[in-house]
Amino acid sequence: MTIRVLIADDHHVVRRGLLFFLKTQKDIEIVAEATNGQEAVQLAESLTPDVILMDLVMPIMDGIEATRQIKEKLPKINILILTSFSDQDHVIPAIRAGATGYQLKDIEPDQLVEAIRAVYRGESQLHSKVTNHVMTHLMNGDKKEESLLDELTKREIEVLSEIAKGKSNKEIAASLVITEKTVKTHVSNILSKLELQDRTQAALYAVKHGL
Repeated sequence: MTIRVLIADDHHVVRRGLLFFLKTQKDIEIVAEATNGQEAVQLAESLTPDVILMDLVMPIMDGIEATRQIKEKLPKINILILTSFSDQDHVIPAIRAGATGYQLKDIEPDQLVEAIRAVYRGESQLHSKVTNHVMTHLMNGDKKEESLLDELTKREIEVLSEIAKGKSNKEIAASLVITEKTVKTHVSNILSKLELQDRTQAALYAVKHGL
């Protein structure tokens, strides 16, 4: 088993250091180096590496956008963010973009190798400083959703429940004995209050909250 790795970092010294060390690992092969996010996307498409070591702050295209584009086009490639930034403004967008792991550049070399192997297996590898941000974000997200749900009227919750059953406005109107125009108004209010884009999101939201 050989793990094919692409290194994406705009600092020559960092790339050289990673290349020099990772070449000593029998199960890791460095297939290419990218100096910016755009190059990383192009090389990912042409070489389809197993793992990409992705810096976040790079010229032309940053690592978050590169990660997003690569995961959209090539979802099987696992991306390990390797950066100096551990703040929430970098961590959460990177995870949302599809990164499998997030490590800081002060990581011990042996730990980096283990992180690459774990990410290759599809296992999430988050630095301890990063894990706290992710957990806090998830908890706040759940609290926000619950508070948004509290803003719905009893009738809006009934309509949302009907949406989750896949019913049309006409069917909901018949079921709740209200006009179709009233249903449309309720649906519009529900999407607005829950900050959702369409009925599909509303249906998924309802199922998630057991409506």
